[in-house]
Amino acid sequence: MKKRIISAIIMLIIFIPLLIIGKTPFAIFILTLGMIALYELLKLKPKLPLIVKILTFLYTAIIISYASLSYIIDLALDIKYLIVPILVFLSLLVFINKPKIYNYHDAFQLIGISLFIGIAFGNIIRIRNLDIYILIYLFLISILTDTFAYLVGSFLGKHKLAKNISPNKTIEGLVGGTLIGTIGAVIFYLFLVGTDKNIFLLILLTLILSLIGSLGDLVTSSIKRNENIKDFSNLIPGHGGILDRLDSIIFISLTYIVISGLF
Repeated sequence: MKKRIISAIIMLIIFIPLLIIGKTPFAIFILTLGMIALYELLKLKPKLPLIVKILTFLYTAIIISYASLSYIIDLALDIKYLIVPILVFLSLLVFINKPKIYNYHDAFQLIGISLFIGIAFGNIIRIRNLDIYILIYLFLISILTDTFAYLVGSFLGKHKLAKNISPNKTIEGLVGGTLIGTIGAVIFYLFLVGTDKNIFLLILLTLILSLIGSLGDLVTSSIKRNENIKDFSNLIPGHGGILDRLDSIIFISLTYIVISGLF
């Protein structure tokens, strides 16, 4: 626990100044995190040819960088950025022609991985470009939900939430984390972001985002369970890797982009 707390403090010391500064320094920082997250996923496929890995890094970096140039939250993404990986990764099947190290399963997985990491981390930059307080609001949902789900689950948890995926998570923890995450984030939004939304719709939005954050945590836990690993990496002592630490906020930010216009 001590190691986990120290790591969290160090992460905040690095993250908060860059969050406040924003613009290029923040974009470079998030791009770097995105590349590390991509590396963590590609480690699960060690047999991939080097050229394939290089192209995956390149394409993902382009998607993240594209978002850093945009100051408007929308779902618009030039169609060519979606077509390019389909053409490239599938065409490589012909040129590599070694099914044991690169096959169509790998191709479609890399298309999905590059789009997932690229859009996810790119959207974090995009939201910061729009409003720092909205990004803090989203991070607050993730942090409060995760922290209090752990605390409530540790003291009151009796009923397993998804024992085959994450045995330590409980229904009591989910309820406690969701309630505190929703209440805390709504209060922050009302005081620092503003009251542009109907209060009941804001509560509903925050509740949904909190639940989605917990779902994101379970999704990454499922991946780790399938791959028989404890963490994606050991980069952050006590926390694991970038994907271990940012799984909730990734899903929360993606969902916010999709549904915020509906509220």
